[in-house]
Amino acid sequence: MRVMVMVKASPKSEEGVMPDPELMEAMGRFNAELVQAGIMKSGDGLKPSKEGVRIHFSGKNRSVSDGPFAETKELIAGYWVWEVASMEEAIAWAKKCPNPMPDDSDIEIRPFFEMADFQTWDPEGDWLAKEEALRHTVVRQNGQVQPYLFFSGRCEEALAYYEKVLDAKIGMKLRYDQSPQPVPKEMLQPGFETKIMHSEFKVGQQTLLASDGCNDQGKLEGFNLVLTLENEETVRQTFDALASEGQVVMPLSPSFFTTLFGMVSDKFGVCWMVMMPPFPPQGGPA
Repeated sequence: MRVMVMVKASPKSEEGVMPDPELMEAMGRFNAELVQAGIMKSGDGLKPSKEGVRIHFSGKNRSVSDGPFAETKELIAGYWVWEVASMEEAIAWAKKCPNPMPDDSDIEIRPFFEMADFQTWDPEGDWLAKEEALRHTVVRQNGQVQPYLFFSGRCEEALAYYEKVLDAKIGMKLRYDQSPQPVPKEMLQPGFETKIMHSEFKVGQQTLLASDGCNDQGKLEGFNLVLTLENEETVRQTFDALASEGQVVMPLSPSFFTTLFGMVSDKFGVCWMVMMPPFPPQGGPA
């Protein structure tokens, strides 16, 4: 279940008093725990209500009031969106949170409505289908597309080259013999065991992905596209849509680096690597 965890405003937060460095570090550690546990989906702090506005609806009339607003205890200073198994789990995590304010504070937890909650007045499912389509659209609009380059055994050389001529920043490098998931021997050309299975490098503001591939045959004539989406159902729907007039290269399945990954060539021959976000890095050798 998804819940919104709201940090209620306090007199200090409404005055615009920022947390001290000690509290910032403590909250940072707590957020890192949430992310590592797969609980936190998003979260942000809000500026004092004096910087906000309130819109009042009365029939067809709309009136706008500038902040600040007097009801401090009803205001929100920040929030998280968590994915938890139960309200009890959400409460347990909230109790671990450092006091988010320098003075007394409150945290309120409320569950989101789920599609099943609307079935009683939408028995045919028409409204739900439209809402679900909108959700998939939002996920895709917020997706990330990255080029994936295959260098036929010359990836190490290519990374060094781009580092020299483009000031590329080299990120992680995973070699075939370091893979947590054993690579079938027949898949690799002899001598490729220490070649680069996956790497990342940044040129300007763009992060690119690269690999040696499985052999030294052929030359680089194009690239694959990696499409990362935040929702599993949207991943499956998008993969199936691309495959409907194309060809599945690798069926969707769990992998050591993400909960869901698959490859599909669309009707124009463009190869898409569709996946859920990768697991947080655990560190390891380059």
